Amino acid sequence: MHIPEGLLPPLHAAAWTAAAAPFVVHGVRSLTRRVRADPDAKLLIGAAGAFCFVLSALKIPSATGTSSHPAGVGLGSVLFRPPVMAVLGTVTLLFQALLLAHGGLSTLGANAFSLAVVGPWVAYGAFRLVRGLTGRLPEGTSLSLAVFTAAFSASLGTYTVTSLQLALAHPDPEGGVLGAFVKYATIFSVTQIPIAVIEGLVTVVAVRLLSSVNRGDLVRLGVLRAAAPPAPEGTAGREADTAGTAAAGGDEKKGEKA
Repeated sequence: MHIPEGLLPPLHAAAWTAAAAPFVVHGVRSLTRRVRADPDAKLLIGAAGAFCFVLSALKIPSATGTSSHPAGVGLGSVLFRPPVMAVLGTVTLLFQALLLAHGGLSTLGANAFSLAVVGPWVAYGAFRLVRGLTGRLPEGTSLSLAVFTAAFSASLGTYTVTSLQLALAHPDPEGGVLGAFVKYATIFSVTQIPIAVIEGLVTVVAVRLLSSVNRGDLVRLGVLRAAAPPAPEGTAGREADTAGTAAAGGDEKKGEKA
């Protein structure tokens, strides 16, 4: 996914940078408001950023000098919504370009648009959809299915956009942009589908771990549903007494009629 330095023409690189910039600026504002409103969320925000950095640094060489790897944006998108993840993803890409020679500075905007903008929105949309469809299932099952789908979809969504970016920059001599897109998407899918499955499972494990050690924060963030409050003590007994009294009254009336 990390398009390396010089692979995109300058005009294309500038256009993708312009497309990604508004999302990142909006994300900075959202992140600032989030931290001010909930200072305790800093630790989870840092964990989401680190999760994205580590997973997206595990690169496997792929087509035309690019690489395949987990996207790592599913966790942050589920916890803090896509605008915040736009910032975390862009910072991740910047540090990887500077420290790991993974990606490039001129292609930072294109990489940010696919991984930090499209990926998180696809992840969040998939998460909300699956949560809605599985609302009647047990909470743990519903959450796991939604998180897996979010991470899996974000990974494939990221690479779909990357395929389009490369196709626009390097059209196929015979098939044009569409032919190039099919070629890039096919090549990426060979490695990305199994990677996306593994990423989905890893993200589920991460969310389950967080829910076991930090359940209150996940409920506050809206990831977990709040448990129904227990019935006050004595309520069940009073309901039973009421039912018994009503039954006795009914029997007395039957006796009187007889």
